[in-house]
Amino acid sequence: MDVANKTTTRIFPTTLMIVVIAACLIGGGLAGYSLNGLANASKIDDLQNRLLELQEQISSIQSPQNINYILEENTSLSLLYEQVKDSVVMIKGIVVTYTPFYTYYSRVQGSGFVYNYTGIIVVITNYHVVKDAVNITVTFLNGNVYPATVQGADPYADLAVLLAEAPQSEYKPLEIVSSSMLEVGDPVIAVGNPYGLTGSMTTGVVSALGRTITEDMTGNYPIANVIQTSAPINSGNSGGPLMNYQGQVVGITTAIYENSQGLGFAIPSSTILREIESLIKDGSYNQHPWLGASGIDMTYEIAKAMDVNVTYGWLIVQVTDNGAAANAGLKGGTSTVILLGEYVTIGGDIIIAINNKRIVGLDDLSTYLEEYTSPGQTIDVTIIRNYEVITKQVTLGARPNPLT
Repeated sequence: MDVANKTTTRIFPTTLMIVVIAACLIGGGLAGYSLNGLANASKIDDLQNRLLELQEQISSIQSPQNINYILEENTSLSLLYEQVKDSVVMIKGIVVTYTPFYTYYSRVQGSGFVYNYTGIIVVITNYHVVKDAVNITVTFLNGNVYPATVQGADPYADLAVLLAEAPQSEYKPLEIVSSSMLEVGDPVIAVGNPYGLTGSMTTGVVSALGRTITEDMTGNYPIANVIQTSAPINSGNSGGPLMNYQGQVVGITTAIYENSQGLGFAIPSSTILREIESLIKDGSYNQHPWLGASGIDMTYEIAKAMDVNVTYGWLIVQVTDNGAAANAGLKGGTSTVILLGEYVTIGGDIIIAINNKRIVGLDDLSTYLEEYTSPGQTIDVTIIRNYEVITKQVTLGARPNPLT
């Protein structure tokens, strides 16, 4: 018994120590785990709160009423529209056609915009909008309507300037800047009244520059240096402003190709700035340079038919008697051939440069003459004739005034 008691007495402290140490280790582990768990739980709660805040922000951004389209240079389309909408007007008129039996009345409609030329407030639009029209009126976005008269017009540029009998409080002029700084790809907006839907805005880009278009009223003379744009243009947009994203006018929407998709044209603002003084003070503009020749763009097929190695340039088909080209000794076609099922007059001089500026076709020719020359100016015209490159000096004339 004693032996047994002694043995028990010696072993107990060691066992107790082991138990205590194990308990401490287990307790410390549990305590550490608990503390670590609390810390992790706190981190999780913080992350969850941040996630909720982020979700709320995303939800706010995606909410339709909070969408604000911000474009280059921090431009908002909605703010831009608010800035220019009251400067664009609807133009209406009546064209009267008389016959031996009936009198026909047809309504015309287009767009225009307000401009301040040295204190004279005018409405600028396309000539074809008001051509032959009477009872012309301008309607502002607020619905107020006022009579207007044509102060000046230029069919060759499809431009017209109106004077409206509106109070000064109605006028909110737009700024016109030169279109010479435009580049292909620049974003633009068009504001007008397509199909009578007032105050409509469309957007697009400058898809090409230096185009040439011809309208019935121009007598087959080209309208030069036209802007091509992808901004949707429809009937009733004619005469409205084409603007950059600063709300400045860079052109006037004027025409579309029938059945085209996203293909519209605008008269460049450089033309407006060049003509506006004459249109207001003289009622017309008579400084369009005139070469006095008709022709076609060169093609690969024409080059083969003429046995020449140049596939670009403008082939002169005919020169006008006593015109600038004829007086300088330029020559038109000499024979007619059938190319791809069409009759083509060949054999004339091929214009390949003016003042050392390469001329690829009619677009280049018309744009250079309109932008950089004037009637009475003598220019160097480089041609190909009989397989030789020749330079002729041509003194330009002026187009006849179509309004006289």
